[in-house]
Parts: sequence; structure tokens; C-alpha cells
Amino acid sequence: MPTPSLFLLYVTDPLESAVFYETLFGAPPAARFPSYVSFAFENGTSVGLWSTSAQDFLSGGSGHRCEIAFLVASDDEVQALHNRWRAAGVIIEQPPAEAVFGLTFVALDPDGHRIRVCTPDA
Repeated sequence: MPTPSLFLLYVTDPLESAVFYETLFGAPPAARFPSYVSFAFENGTSVGLWSTSAQDFLSGGSGHRCEIAFLVASDDEVQALHNRWRAAGVIIEQPPAEAVFGLTFVALDPDGHRIRVCTPDA
């Protein structure tokens, strides 16, 4: 069975979004082009930022119907990331709150994509 390894976000300006994600990920992009930026992670997963005005971009969809999620080991890590991102000027859509699976919060990127941080479901 294939395993997902690349998640693409459609963005207005990949280079601007790359600055935002470099702050969140704490690492520079693996590839940077005017219409596409990619971040690679040690576990083999990548996040791509693809310009909606790129010549080869084609999508009939709209809206943000998914989230990027960071699963962290403890509630203290959830709080620490929330505090660090908020101090960096990241828009927080949902402040830390208890959900059925544990403590969580949601941030927004420059294009309105949702970024969730939470503890894994025990």
C-alpha cells in the first residue's frame, strides 16, 4: 500500500510562505523556486508550497478543508509551541483548549491554511 509522503498547499506567494514555514519548522526549505518551495523532514515526509498563479497549476477546488498537524509528546510542548509561534506573530485561530484527544491549538498560515498542534490520542 502506498504511504503519503508529500503534502501540497496551494499558496499565493511560495517565497513569502516559505519565510513563515521556515519559522515554524525551524529549518530552511530543501528547494526554493518562484512558483514552488519544498520542505523535507527526517521521516521522509515533505511539504510543498505551490503557487496558484504558476503556469502549470490547475485546480477546480477551493477552500481549506484540511490541516497540517504536529503531534507532540506533552501538553507542555503544546503550550511552548503556542507561546513561541504567538510571539513570532503567527495568527492563532484557536487558542490552547482541551479536545477529545488532548490539548490542542490551531494557527493560520498567510493563506489561511490551518496548522494544528496537539498531543497524540492515547
